[in-house]
Amino acid sequence: MNFNEFEEYKKQSEPTQRQKAENWAVAIGLQKVDDLTPSKYLIETAKENIEGKIDSSAVKEKINSYYKTEEGKKQNFGTEQADKVAMHIAEILSETSFTFSPATLFSIHKRLFSDVLPKIAGKIRDYNITKKETVLLGDTVYYGSFLDIKETLDYDFDREKKFSYKELNLKEKIEHIAEFISGIWQIHPFAEGNTRTVAVFTIKYLKTMGFDVNNDFFEQNSKYFRDALVRANYQNLKRGISYTKEFLNRFFENMLFQGANDLDSKYLIISVEGENDGVKQENDGVNLKNVGVKTEDKVFALIKENNNITIKEMADKLGKSTRSIERAIQKLKKNNKLIRIGSDKTGTWQIL
Repeated sequence: MNFNEFEEYKKQSEPTQRQKAENWAVAIGLQKVDDLTPSKYLIETAKENIEGKIDSSAVKEKINSYYKTEEGKKQNFGTEQADKVAMHIAEILSETSFTFSPATLFSIHKRLFSDVLPKIAGKIRDYNITKKETVLLGDTVYYGSFLDIKETLDYDFDREKKFSYKELNLKEKIEHIAEFISGIWQIHPFAEGNTRTVAVFTIKYLKTMGFDVNNDFFEQNSKYFRDALVRANYQNLKRGISYTKEFLNRFFENMLFQGANDLDSKYLIISVEGENDGVKQENDGVNLKNVGVKTEDKVFALIKENNNITIKEMADKLGKSTRSIERAIQKLKKNNKLIRIGSDKTGTWQIL
């Protein structure tokens, strides 16, 4: 479906109408991450809202009523989901309120999916998941364990809340944003709808930090955004493939700083032979590949071997992200197994 009909509203000089048009365009564009297409009825209803003829409450009433009609009942579930999720996204993006917390992430998910997936809306998934990805040639990302979702989310949000962007240059800001957002997505707190929820959260969060968010990039490149998140959280060292946030960095550079990177998912597809970016895996005599061994236990073993080892070195040896290593260290400290003596740069680890 062609959504260029919203362009005439975006070009309007009236700010409210233009903003509504942008919000609807993003809301509809984000449905592409799950290959969903909204109905023509939603498009016409969105236009009424943009033109000020009906408010958000009336939009919801019209859409909900439509799916009780004979015509609405003929639509498949994917179209109904796209319509109802899109209308909630448009409403959330129009609001100026926002609180930086995991609770907000869960609130967004609940609002997006309460009409179509009420049993899981706003709830932590209670099982582990895998998803076959086209850009990974059918392989899957290793998502966070359902047992650790709350703990890992709390850790990441607390870390981000304490982080300062003040001294960072443009490149460093982009890289840090990409790291935080890809980390939240990798946790995959929900059974369904993670990418759309994270995308809405990302837009709201970046706006509260004062970034001039170009919504068009989510509208036009939502599938690329998801594929870039996949590549940021996938590795297969046996085939020479390592985590790379390069593609996600390009997305945020374009969206926030008028970059001109080519955002095409075909560049994200791994080759059959794999890729070799120079990352090596060594174990220095420590058995790191035992299936079922917790990351904190592997980290503990490495530190016992070398108390000067850096987080980056441990991440490379274990084939983990630095964020995963930091979480493991946090657990070891919490369990009184480890402390840090001295500064982060020149200090050493001490086993308790």
